[in-house]
Amino acid sequence: MLSLQALLCSPEPSDPQDAQVAKMYLNNKAEFDRTAKYWVTMYASPKSEDSKEEAIKRVCEMGFDKESARKALEKHKWDESAAVNSLLGM
Repeated sequence: MLSLQALLCSPEPSDPQDAQVAKMYLNNKAEFDRTAKYWVTMYASPKSEDSKEEAIKRVCEMGFDKESARKALEKHKWDESAAVNSLLGM
């Protein structure tokens, strides 16, 4: 965890873990910041009750009952693709 924290606190674009991200960081910092904010919002922020209900609704629209949809989404940390794959037995 300390290593990850150090990487996040002190980026080294001259010795990157991901060359494409480093290029964006060096050449277009505003786009880098927007992309980072989007990823945090999508993948590292707690889901609100409204967004959870919307996710359940979308899974139900695929033909699954509400309780099964909720359980699958909770099991897969609200990742809709993983929940649907689980419900489909994939």
